[in-house]
Amino acid sequence: MKFIKELTKGLIKENPIFVIVLGMCPTLAVTTSVINALGMGFAATFVLICSNAIISLIKDITPSKIRIPVYVVVIAAFVSVVDMVMAAYVPALHKSLGLFIPLIVVNCIILGRAEAFASKNNVIMSIADGLGMGLGFTLSLSLVATIREIIGAGTWLGMRVTPLTYDPALIAILAPGAFITLGLLMALMNMLKEKK
Repeated sequence: MKFIKELTKGLIKENPIFVIVLGMCPTLAVTTSVINALGMGFAATFVLICSNAIISLIKDITPSKIRIPVYVVVIAAFVSVVDMVMAAYVPALHKSLGLFIPLIVVNCIILGRAEAFASKNNVIMSIADGLGMGLGFTLSLSLVATIREIIGAGTWLGMRVTPLTYDPALIAILAPGAFITLGLLMALMNMLKEKK
């Protein structure tokens, strides 16, 4: 039961983007298309799961004075793996995400979960937390990207979903569109929470 609770809390109750409001830089930057959002989400999820597991394993042997640098090194190792794998197998996505893949190292979601959860819990619960937060991050990115891509390009996953006569609102895939979309979705989440 506790495993399921940890796994699902990142989806809505403690959603990294809409509730905790972490990871705003990649949220605003890479959500111009759903492909980019999924790529970033899956990369961050992999890093979250692996780094949470390792940090949970080494928490008792890590001196408290150097725990943050140790966590950063662990996270950086997994980010390097993701970066190299993406460059080798999905070079177009790797090029599209660019600098935001290496910046996963300093993503507040990942370092925050390492410090707040993995360093205090066992491996199984830490993996559940990493998977749940990663899925919440991925779904949130995908939701923002879906809205922006449909309104701004008339496509979804690169396929046309609007009539040929539709004139895309390019502002949706520009920076102001990211802020507007994110703000409206956060307002909607708050409104739904108030009604509960």
